[in-house]
Amino acid sequence: MNWLIITIVAYLLLALEIILDKFLLSSKRVSHPSIYAFYSGTLGLFAVVIGLLFGGFHLISLGRVVFSLISGMIFIYGMLSLFFAIRRGEASRVLPVVGAVIPIVTFFLAVIFLHERLGALGIFGIGTLILGGLLISFELDKLEQRIFFKGFRASLLAGFFLALSATMIKSLYINDNFLNVFAWTRAGAFLGTLSFFLIPTWRRAILGSLFKFKKPHKDNQKSGISFVLAKIMGGSGSFLKEFATSLPLASVTIVSALVSVEYVFIFILSILFSAWVPEVMREKKDLRTILQKIFAIIIIAIGILLVSHTKR
Repeated sequence: MNWLIITIVAYLLLALEIILDKFLLSSKRVSHPSIYAFYSGTLGLFAVVIGLLFGGFHLISLGRVVFSLISGMIFIYGMLSLFFAIRRGEASRVLPVVGAVIPIVTFFLAVIFLHERLGALGIFGIGTLILGGLLISFELDKLEQRIFFKGFRASLLAGFFLALSATMIKSLYINDNFLNVFAWTRAGAFLGTLSFFLIPTWRRAILGSLFKFKKPHKDNQKSGISFVLAKIMGGSGSFLKEFATSLPLASVTIVSALVSVEYVFIFILSILFSAWVPEVMREKKDLRTILQKIFAIIIIAIGILLVSHTKR
């Protein structure tokens, strides 16, 4: 199950990106969601360079070009919605909602448009992963608060866009090589970021952040380094996740549902980093929370075991 190992490594790198992102919360250069999404989409252009260097990039029909670019644009709009959701709400509430919406929407899209059939074992495994992801992410003492938190609608929108993009990109992998699809779709993501300049406030925020990179102050040099490292981790994780999705035996629904593994890594890394930088990394360590997390990890492990034996 090489695709499973690659997916788990990808989510480890994405978890490291989230941990590094916590150090950027006080940085003005990445204070607006459009800035974060802009750099995420722009750095994706390296995929085109990789495709050219390794000979995977080639011309395709006009229809496939349009389809590839649109799928990339939808992806970056999904990331933009995610950043808006996190800005408006709490990450501990946003991520579980997005993580649950993506595999659910992807499942129905994949069944309808990709004719994906996972069987009872695969569906149960996906449900187990979603349950484990919700349990490890949600703070039970906050469940009594209102369900429709600030950023809830943006979370739903992010989940839908990311699921739609993942399904569209998986359909491209069926008839083309990984590097070419990855390059064309990331080019689409970059085109999506250019549309941000149509909104004056976003344009000023992005251009202002570029100016700060040219003339960084000593007080934000560390945040700049953290940002670059975070994007390297995130870019590498996204690359591996896309590569796993492109493999013939991989289900786009299962790869999406395995985001629960990312939450496990985030929990473990948060515990480790909380001892090093407690003012930045705060993780509850009371008995109730620890037992909740352990139980969730067991559920996620069962889910991984189930999907690893799913035949397509």
